[in-house]
Amino acid sequence: MTSDPRSRPPSFTPQSGRESRPEAADGVIKVGPDGSGGTTPPPPPARPASRVTRQSSGPVPVDRSGGRGRARAGSAQPPAIPPASVTRAPRAAADERRPATSPTTRAPGRTPGGSGGGRGPGDGARPGTAPGGAAPGRIRLRKGRIVAVVASLVVVGMIAWPIGLVAWANGKLDHVEALSDTKGTPGTTYLIAGSDSRSDGVVKDGTSGARTDTIMLLQVPDSGTTSLISIPRDSYVKIPGHGSNKINAAYSFGGAPLLVKTVEKLTSMHVDHYVEVGFGGVEDIVDAVGGVHLCLDYDVNDKKSELKWKAGCHDVGGKTALAFSRMRYSDPTSDFGRTDRQRQLVNAIAAKAAKPSLLFKPATQVKLVDAGTAVLQVDDGTNVVDLAKLGMAFKAANGKDGVTGLPPISDRDYRPGNVGSSVRLDPDKTPAFFSKVMNGKLKAGTVNSESSSKG
Repeated sequence: MTSDPRSRPPSFTPQSGRESRPEAADGVIKVGPDGSGGTTPPPPPARPASRVTRQSSGPVPVDRSGGRGRARAGSAQPPAIPPASVTRAPRAAADERRPATSPTTRAPGRTPGGSGGGRGPGDGARPGTAPGGAAPGRIRLRKGRIVAVVASLVVVGMIAWPIGLVAWANGKLDHVEALSDTKGTPGTTYLIAGSDSRSDGVVKDGTSGARTDTIMLLQVPDSGTTSLISIPRDSYVKIPGHGSNKINAAYSFGGAPLLVKTVEKLTSMHVDHYVEVGFGGVEDIVDAVGGVHLCLDYDVNDKKSELKWKAGCHDVGGKTALAFSRMRYSDPTSDFGRTDRQRQLVNAIAAKAAKPSLLFKPATQVKLVDAGTAVLQVDDGTNVVDLAKLGMAFKAANGKDGVTGLPPISDRDYRPGNVGSSVRLDPDKTPAFFSKVMNGKLKAGTVNSESSSKG
């Protein structure tokens, strides 16, 4: 059954010797130069059989069913009408569209799939390629695109890794109930307690229970100097519900919550974050950062802490660093010297962990976070981001524009009668001192110690 010739859109110039369309009036569309009709010019000379030329430059309807550049028979969308100055050439029969040439022969300018007369993405494709695409099984990427892909992966990796690390570290933090419901005060206040608990098995000296060998108040004011003030553990203070005693007894009586309340009563400052560090785990942290650089200006051979030290500065590992932070019986200033050394150790760890090279050492990051979170206890509202801020504040306090030192002391061997030798904070100066700490009013330097340069 022969289909109506008019349903076939013009596509190719008929070859010589082919039968033209019927000459009936309803079988040929005649368009004159002015668009009103005229005589149909003779068809152009036939080209060699091996070349096929597109005649129409107008758009060709796209077959949505999968074919490109062909009008579907009976389609509701008519073929595009070429400009008035161009005469359509009769279309060759379906079985005569292509000359009997090699399958790889293509007309100049033809796009695989025949989507138009201009050049397209398929121009210049290698012989044997599938219509409208690259060779099967082959992916072609330009160099620029490869660079973009690699750069994207690097950026995603740099962003996703820290996010994943923070989420993982948050899940490892040990949270405890610690904070009180007292009214907030200006700035951000961190209470850092160094616990001497032997529960981790690192230190074996027959001592049971837990005490706070180190109590530090880190204050980041709304404006002014950042301060890191060490409160001597033997400071004789009032402990809510327990009368007066050494401040480290507050931890023994009521754990972190009572220690927080005791410090708040002493300083009139609200504690925003509580961080407890088990110094028994210092060994693992120091080893995780690859050792630290510590200084002490006298020789030590202390049996209790097992510290053996030659006067000067040394790069040490975790075991020596732990002994360095615990030693006090061979220290001429006892707990005061130990507090200074513990602060030196924490500062050395923070400086080592803050090196930019650590960003490119994921294994070291994991090891450090694992060791750090294992020896930390924080209040319920504190997370890894807060600890990062604490680290930056700690560094600022130990810098040239920060403040470190002790509260004003009136007696370092105060003996009230019920607790033995203790430290008496100056009752006249202490309230005003902590008010300056809270508001960032202290001058930069070291305060209230043998090495004080400014008061």
